[in-house]
Amino acid sequence: MSGIITTGEKRLVLASGRSHPVLAQEVAEELGVDVLPMDAWDFANGEIYVRYGESVRGTDVFVLQSHPAPINTWVMEHLIMIDALKRASAKRITAIAPSFPYARQDKKHRGREPISARLVADLYETAGIDRMISVDLHAPQVQGYFNRPVDHLMALPILADYVSSKYGGEDLAVVSPDAGRIRVAELWAKRLGGVNLAFVHKSRDPRKPNQAVAKRVIGDVEGKTCILVDDMIDTAGTIVQAADALKASGANSVVIATTHPILSDPATERLKSSSVQEVVCTNTLPIPEEKKFDRLTELSIAPLLASAIRAVFDDGSVTSLFEGNV
Repeated sequence: MSGIITTGEKRLVLASGRSHPVLAQEVAEELGVDVLPMDAWDFANGEIYVRYGESVRGTDVFVLQSHPAPINTWVMEHLIMIDALKRASAKRITAIAPSFPYARQDKKHRGREPISARLVADLYETAGIDRMISVDLHAPQVQGYFNRPVDHLMALPILADYVSSKYGGEDLAVVSPDAGRIRVAELWAKRLGGVNLAFVHKSRDPRKPNQAVAKRVIGDVEGKTCILVDDMIDTAGTIVQAADALKASGANSVVIATTHPILSDPATERLKSSSVQEVVCTNTLPIPEEKKFDRLTELSIAPLLASAIRAVFDDGSVTSLFEGNV
């Protein structure tokens, strides 16, 4: 018999960038591992340098990076980390971007515009990833921009279970902030036991980012506790307008549930001064202390990420994490 047979075992390694060390530590604790030691610093002109403190040769590396502001810095650091792993002979590299950068730019609204989400996908593949894991993509078709496997995780079970435990005894209605998120709202309604479904009709000027006008509510929300669901809150202008429209239509109260708390200024002030009863989010992005407020509830996404990492490492099924649960 020709060839050499080895008896070595696979080794899982978790690496993390500098953008969200708290999440990285939570994921590491869920997995029962330590985060891979790494030296990282910025040169005076802004260039980023990284070097890993241990050998990663032949390992199965999961490299986690959140992408808050300044987003371009953290995207570049993520790419450099992946390149370093590739050149250090890691056997398989899985990038984890809980909030996929540039996901909103998934298509051309007008001529002479870029499709930046596709560009970012190309950058990750060029850097050397074998797989991508992300949570609640703004547009699921972003998966098709990759020529490698993409595991699209859903935070819905985490958020919906919290909402059900706290508001399950009330007369609920799930509301989509626009017609484009109806499918997600349907999954929410099913998860909460087949409650009423509604959506807010709005218009948006493609020449003015972060601006939309909520026009009217489609569906029965009168006297109900409305669960307003969206994948992200950026400046909160759209979501607060939708909440106001629901209250004007007779809603008893409004609870916002979102996966990615971008919370660009003036989001915190808008939410604090709004009629919203509670804002529930996950920690896919770090929230600075100065942007937190009493009605904000942050749930950890770490158990979901750790389960996906374990499934990929064991060559198991990631889809089974959601079958029968959404």
